[in-house]
Parts: sequence; C-alpha cells; structure tokens
Amino acid sequence: MNFHSTEVRQKALTLLRGGAKNAEVARQLNVPLGTVGWWRHEERRRRGEPYEHPTDCPRCTGRDFDHIAYAYLLGLYLGDGHITSKPKQHHLSIFCNAAQPGLIDAAEQGMRSVMPLPSVKRRQTESCVEVKSFTKHWTCMFPQHGPGKKHERRIALEPWQQAIVDAHPWDFLRGLIHSDGCRITNWTEKVIGGERKRYEYVRYFFTNTSRDILGLFTDTLDRVGVEWRSANHVRRAQNISVAKRHSVELMDQHIGPKY
Repeated sequence: MNFHSTEVRQKALTLLRGGAKNAEVARQLNVPLGTVGWWRHEERRRRGEPYEHPTDCPRCTGRDFDHIAYAYLLGLYLGDGHITSKPKQHHLSIFCNAAQPGLIDAAEQGMRSVMPLPSVKRRQTESCVEVKSFTKHWTCMFPQHGPGKKHERRIALEPWQQAIVDAHPWDFLRGLIHSDGCRITNWTEKVIGGERKRYEYVRYFFTNTSRDILGLFTDTLDRVGVEWRSANHVRRAQNISVAKRHSVELMDQHIGPKY
C-alpha cells in the first residue's frame, strides 16, 4: 500500500478547492485517481457539504438533446430494456444479442447521444451483451419505469415522448424491431406449368407480451403507412407480421435486418 504525506494531501485539496479536476490533480501529484477522489469525499464530509453527482439529464437541466437517438433508444428500452433504480445502484440496461455487434454499438451510441455524461459499460455473456449506462436520471427520460414487468403494468407515452415519436417514427420503429423484432426470409413452392418453383419472400415480425407496447408499435406503423396483421401467439406473447410487398419495402428502406 502506498502512503502519501500530509503535505501531498494538502496540495491536492488546495488544487481541488481551486476547481481542478480529480484526474488533473492525480496526474500532477502522481497520486492514484481513487485516492484523490477519497480525499475530496472526506473533505466534503468534514465540511458537511452535500454532494450530488453532476448530471446532463435533459429533463432536469432543460438542455436540448438528440431526439432521433432518443426515439431509437425508447424503442430499445420498451423491448429489451430495464432500469435498475435502488439507493446505491442506478443504471439503464439494454440487452443485445452477442452475435449482432452493430446493434450493440447502436445501443451504446444511443445512450451516449442522449446523455453523454454518464459512464457506459458492456457486460458480456456467451450469448448476450448488456449495455449499461450509470445514472439515476434514466428514470426521468423513461417514466415508464416502475415495479414489476412491463407487460404487467400500464405503458403509455408522456406527451413530450409522443411528440418525439411523431417526429421520428422510423427511428422508434427501428428500436422496437432491433429489440423484440426480426426480419426473416420465408419460402414456398408452387407448381407452374408443371414445374415446381421455389419462391422467397421477406417478412418482419414484432413479438411482445404487453398490449400497450404492441399498440404503440402498430399505431406507429399505421402512421407511416405500413400494413400489418396479427399473427400467431407464442406462449403469452403476440406476433405482429408485416408481409405486404410495399410495406416490406418501406421497412427495408428505413430499418433493414439486424446485424
């Protein structure tokens, strides 16, 4: 363990009181960053100063933010997202297929574009990558957060969220498809003129157990002119299918396959 003299500690505190950043002080005095952070914490505690983590939350600060990135991130959250909000643990998690690095990068970029200040990390298992952004303010951006599973409680957009979805419907749909949807190629065989021929056709599916989230998906499809129908149920979930050629072409133009 390295011990630092009282003189070094006082130099660090003087620099910190003057507005220097922890990292800057650590470099200048050749002291571990964690040690500088601990000295700052102890100094504030001794003075009785309350400490609040800095935030760039758009809802709390009133600053403008990237609405396109938010529309996409909202779709991801409603599909495969989860917020942990406990006294000492706050983060937004988006769960991604480990075989789709483009989706993983897009989820991380969406978080950083909406709130650049919080740290973002990835936790990988064999088949899944959890992209996590650490701040309690994600509950401000996603007021749909609450106890229990999303399909067990009412999910409705706030007026400010709906305005963003109305302005950027395809980004919202892309987030929903990238979370709980897919693009697949079906095939069939037909006998024409005595010859059996194979035909392939593309379909999009969205599967969810929440009636409210399904409604948000289909309402947005209606708004952009995509035809859809209810397909088969998978356990308690319901499938929404997009199979008409013109509608598939629209989806391919704005969404495309996950990668």
